[in-house]
Amino acid sequence: MNKFFQVNHVSKNSKARIGEIMTFHGVIKTPAFVPVATKGTVKALTPELVKEIKIQTAFVNTYHLVTHPGSGIIEKAGGIHKYSQLNIPLMSDSGGFQIFSLARSKRNSVSQFFSHESLSLPSLQSGGPLSKVQKIVSTSSPTVTRKADVRGDDQPLVVKISEDGVKFRSTFNGALIEFTPEKSMEFQRQIGADINMAFDECTYYPATHDYAEKAMERTHEWLIRCITKVRRRKVGMETGQENRSKKIEKNPTSNFQLPNPYPNLSSNLQFLYGVIQGGTYKDLRKKSAEFVVSQNTPGVAIGGVSVGETKSEMREQVKWVSDYLPHDRPVHLLGVGQIDDIIDLVKYGVDTFDCVEPTRLARMGTIYQLGKISPSSLNYKLDITKSIYKNNLEKVDIDCDCYVCQNFTKSYLHHLFKQREILGYTLATFHNLWAMERVFEKIREMIKNNLI
Repeated sequence: MNKFFQVNHVSKNSKARIGEIMTFHGVIKTPAFVPVATKGTVKALTPELVKEIKIQTAFVNTYHLVTHPGSGIIEKAGGIHKYSQLNIPLMSDSGGFQIFSLARSKRNSVSQFFSHESLSLPSLQSGGPLSKVQKIVSTSSPTVTRKADVRGDDQPLVVKISEDGVKFRSTFNGALIEFTPEKSMEFQRQIGADINMAFDECTYYPATHDYAEKAMERTHEWLIRCITKVRRRKVGMETGQENRSKKIEKNPTSNFQLPNPYPNLSSNLQFLYGVIQGGTYKDLRKKSAEFVVSQNTPGVAIGGVSVGETKSEMREQVKWVSDYLPHDRPVHLLGVGQIDDIIDLVKYGVDTFDCVEPTRLARMGTIYQLGKISPSSLNYKLDITKSIYKNNLEKVDIDCDCYVCQNFTKSYLHHLFKQREILGYTLATFHNLWAMERVFEKIREMIKNNLI
């Protein structure tokens, strides 16, 4: 029996399920929301506040942590949990999310950079440390960089994508950093998150079928290399005999299983998720799902969604692969976390979701209203910076019992944001993540009662 993940109930009306993911740092009750802690911190919150909200897990970013402070320093500190004092199960991105395909023609210009938030690159301003790397090279043709809506504020510059891996320019100091499947696995080992993502290429939108297929095949090849790297490390840990790891390389894809993690969990035990790609193409999505699931990694992630396509297209991509998703392993959806999406997508068997939206919107003064959250309504966000709240002495959210809503008014929060007081970001972030946790509690209850 798979002790890493346990399914406790499947809805009679969909593929939605209630389960538990077991890690050394705790149990994640699924479906679960995964706040983004890109650089080893949930922005504006102390670890104690994270605990008070009852956040179950968070997502750290390998690229950013390698850039600064460096995965080696984190390892010396005892791993990301000890370094950050985030004593909850943590997931780590592979760095692959930062890859946006460079297969563009010469006629593309810098003005065609893509981002959900901005069409500018501050790091390319005149005199900046990266001002000399505006001309980027891909394996196919000269082109410009494209930007992903990354889980953080810094967006790296891809210098080169090859079959071996990817080279980035650090947004911190302009240093050249190379990621390969093997290096990504090693970086993630040093960081020490409980759940690791295999190194993949997040295909840009809108990519051609030809490029999406090549990127998918590259992702599959990289997955095999990630598996091989992890197996070699596991064998070395268990036996200390390198000759056994060489034998494993002969058949790296068959019956891949990590050691039984429960109940005798180890603090250095990590679980690998393969990542499904394929762009917006049904045939590629199905092919990728079949391949990734067949590798028997402890978990599976769906990647390359919410990168510029419409909501309808994004949901279709998840629907296409839903019949191929494993019944006995957890499924993570990368980069999706709007409430209406979550309520619909758990129906396809997705267990965990990560997204920057609740925390990013909080820092912009957008406050979730719990009483207005429903599958049929998107009108649950309140802009506390509007002048109408200056004299409003009602609690921040009349339907919420979190610390913020028990103690502060809309007027006070409005005042903090207008005066750019840091406390405003903390209070808004606390409330939004509290609301997300309560939403997921409700979702689990609805699945239990076969209402989803």
